[in-house]
Amino acid sequence: MTVLVLNADYTPLSVCTVERAFLLMYLTKADLISEVKGKKLRSVDDSYPYPSVIKIRQYIHVPYKGVVLTRHNVFKRDNYCCQYCGSGKDLTLDHLIPKSKGGKSTWTNLVTACKNCNATKGDYKPEEVGLSLVKKPIRPSYVMFLRFSTKLLSDDWIPYLEHKVSA
Repeated sequence: MTVLVLNADYTPLSVCTVERAFLLMYLTKADLISEVKGKKLRSVDDSYPYPSVIKIRQYIHVPYKGVVLTRHNVFKRDNYCCQYCGSGKDLTLDHLIPKSKGGKSTWTNLVTACKNCNATKGDYKPEEVGLSLVKKPIRPSYVMFLRFSTKLLSDDWIPYLEHKVSA
C-alpha cells in the first residue's frame, strides 16, 4: 500500500510507502490528512493510524516536474491499450505522423498501438487508412503521472489529484 504525500500547500508531491509516511509523521515532519479506516499500525505498546494521505509541514520548493517521454510512460498514459482498436496485446509505439514524413517523437505524436493496427496504418496518417483514435494523445502532467503510476487509487486521494483542494 502506498501513501500520497502532499506539500505544505496541499499540492501532490509524491507517493511513498506506509513505513516512510509513518516515519515522517513520527519525526513530526508531516501531518496525517487521511487514514485507512479499520487499519492500524501496531507496535508492542501502541497503535497508530494507518496513513493514506500525509502533508509535509515545511514547504518544499520543487522545480518544474515534467514527465519523461519513454516507451513505458507512453504505454502508461494510454492505459496499455491500442489507441485504434482497444486491444491490450502485442503493443508497440506508433507515430501518428510517420517519421518518414517529418513526424517527431513527441507526446502528441506517439500513441500505443497493437502490431495489427500499426501494420494496417503503415507509413500513412491514421485518417488516410480509415483508422481513428480512441483519444487524442496529450503530454501528461506530473499529477496525471502520479495517477497513472498508482494502480489502486484511494478515494481520499482524488480531491488532491484533481486540484480541487485549496490551502
